[in-house]
Amino acid sequence: MVSMTFFKNKGPFTLKEIAETCELKLLDETKADFKVYNISALSDAGSGEICSFYDKKSKELAQKTTAGACIVSEELKDFVPAQTVVLVSENPKVSAYKLNLMFYDEIKPEAKISERASVHPTAKIGQNCSIADFAVIGENVELGDNCVIEPNVSIARNVKIGNNCRIGANASISYTIMGNNCYIYAGARLGQDGFGFLTQQGQHKRIPQLGLVLIGNDVEIGANSCVDRGALDDTIIGDGCRVDNLVQIAHGDKFGRGCVIVAQVGIAGSTTLGDYVVLGGQVGVADHIHINSGVQVASQSGVMRDIEAGAVVMGTPTVPFKDYMRQVAYLQKMSNPKKK
Repeated sequence: MVSMTFFKNKGPFTLKEIAETCELKLLDETKADFKVYNISALSDAGSGEICSFYDKKSKELAQKTTAGACIVSEELKDFVPAQTVVLVSENPKVSAYKLNLMFYDEIKPEAKISERASVHPTAKIGQNCSIADFAVIGENVELGDNCVIEPNVSIARNVKIGNNCRIGANASISYTIMGNNCYIYAGARLGQDGFGFLTQQGQHKRIPQLGLVLIGNDVEIGANSCVDRGALDDTIIGDGCRVDNLVQIAHGDKFGRGCVIVAQVGIAGSTTLGDYVVLGGQVGVADHIHINSGVQVASQSGVMRDIEAGAVVMGTPTVPFKDYMRQVAYLQKMSNPKKK
């Protein structure tokens, strides 16, 4: 069950209202006025709640559910018990997403600047912004309308942030220009020095990092992730990208649109990703690599050479997925020669 402590519930809604909003087919029209008060998991839902069922692996849970109503595909509807009202969807995952938006809002902070925040006199703050306690907004910062700056955020001089952005607690942003509708999660670091050194006479000399971080529109950067600024050229994160927690994006990397980078990925400098590239958890990418559009890299793989568009790869170094599985099967066979 969704906690009412942290989210605002806009319900209750009747099944008729839910069916219309989420594009569902209500199988029993006599239940159109049945009221739903909350969304819950398949295993926990009670009589006044609604759940979703879209994975056949969960059919045993579905058969035991006590939910008042359930969103389900045509294929799986017969697994839902008779006492639960069925709403059929062509895509239950999408319908569940619409249902979440229908029912719940995050509790947003009041649009005001805390007296305990430090905002430089030259900073330009848009309308309806919320700036929380102990946030520091530096010289010549530009902050768009409807932004939320959570506690202890540091936004350094000359940073520009667009409209409807949210910066999570303890995040720091420097040398960055950001578009609209971005969410930078707690503890993220944008615009730090790239890892650039020159070794002279046994000493590592820091190379000045003179580039920026350019963030597009509708980008999310997960908690405690780092996006370093470029050495000369800029680090670029394209529109619609999603970066999970604990990700390292090095100086001069360039992402196209809609890339998905899962937790604990490390990408070395000057690497280019095309549009809609997916890197699974703990993938490592060498420097100066080109990963073309539509590539999917399986978790814990090591990318050491360029990858052609649309490829699905796995392993260290990466090979096509089917080739990797053949290698695994061969090694298993060779290590167990007596096994048929």
